Amino acid sequence: MKNKKLISLLTLGMSASVLLAACSSEGEEVSSGSVETAGDDFSVAMVTDTGGVDDKSFNQSAWEGLKAWGEENGKEKGLSGYDYFQSENESDFITHFATGANSGFDVMFGVGYLLKDAIQESANNYPDTKFAIIDDTIEGENTTSVLFYDNEAAFLAGVAAAKTTKTDHVAFVGGMESVVIDRFEAGFVAGVEHVNPDIEISVQYVGSFADAAQAKSIANGLYSNGADIIYQAAGNAGNGVFSEARDIVTADPSREVYVIGVDRDQEEEGKLEIDGEVRDLTLTSTVKGVGTAAQEIANKALNGEFPANETQFLGLADNGVSLTDGVLSEEALEAVREAEEAIINGEIEVPESPAE
Repeated sequence: MKNKKLISLLTLGMSASVLLAACSSEGEEVSSGSVETAGDDFSVAMVTDTGGVDDKSFNQSAWEGLKAWGEENGKEKGLSGYDYFQSENESDFITHFATGANSGFDVMFGVGYLLKDAIQESANNYPDTKFAIIDDTIEGENTTSVLFYDNEAAFLAGVAAAKTTKTDHVAFVGGMESVVIDRFEAGFVAGVEHVNPDIEISVQYVGSFADAAQAKSIANGLYSNGADIIYQAAGNAGNGVFSEARDIVTADPSREVYVIGVDRDQEEEGKLEIDGEVRDLTLTSTVKGVGTAAQEIANKALNGEFPANETQFLGLADNGVSLTDGVLSEEALEAVREAEEAIINGEIEVPESPAE
C-alpha cells in the first residue's frame, strides 16, 4: 500500500520556476550511447517529455529546479552532478531512463504523466536506481511520486479571467486530454462560473504538448470568435497561443486580448513593444512548485532520506500551487484572494474533472 503524505515546501514562495529549465545553450543533451559512469559522486538526471527542456513551461521549470539543486550542492552539469535527457518522441523515454541508470545517476526524474509507464518499467528493471515522477504516481521501494492540485490554481485563474473579460467570452486550450489536464480545465471552468455562470467558456485541445503551430491556429479561431482571454495548459504548444496574441495586438493595437500562463510565471512570453510602449499580454499565470519539489527530493536522497514509495500532494495550502498577480486589477486580485482563502478553508471544493 502506498503511503500518502502532504509536504510543505518552505521555499516555494521565493520562486515558482521549477525543475526543467533552460536550454540547449548550456550544453549538449546526454548521449544515449554514453558509457562513462558517475562513479561515487551523487548525481541526478531528468527525462523530458516531448515538449523539450526549453518549453518555457513545465519542462523548463523542472530543469531550473535541478540547476538550483546543483548550485546548492556545488554540482556541475554532467554525469557527476545533474543533467537531462531530451525526448523527441515517446519511444525515447525507456532508452533515456536505461541510459541514465546505466550511467550511474542516483536519481532519475520523469517530468509529466506521459512518462509514467516508462519510468515504472525502468524502476522495476533498475532496483538500485531511485526514480521520481512529477504529475503521476508509480510504485516501488525505489520510487516516489508528486502530484499537484492544479485544479485549485486553475480555479483562481478562472476567477481572474471572469473578473477581467470585456466580451464575456473566455477559453481554455489544453495540450492532450488526460487526468492531469482535466484538472486544469475543470478548475478553470468552475472558477469562471463561480464569478458569473453566464460567461461563455470555449474549450479546445491541441492533441499535443509540442505543436505550437496548431495551438496558434486554435487561438486564432478563439480570439476571432470573441474570446478575449485564453488559459493555456499545453506545454511547449502553449507558446503558439502567446504568439497569436502578440500577432493580433501587433496588427491592431486597439485589441485587448490576454493569455493566462501555466506552470511557471510566463510574464515574459506576453511582453510586446508597440511604438516604444511595452504591452503585457500575460494576464496572470498559474504556478506550481515542480522544481522545488524535485530539489527537495534530490536533497532527501542525497542525505539518505529518499521518500520511498510515497506520494506527495501539494496544493494552495502547501504553497505547492499559486497564481501570480500579473496585470490583474485590484478588483480581480481581491476576488482571487477571497477564493483562495475559501479553498484553503474548505468553503469551496474545486472539481478535479469536467464531469464533476
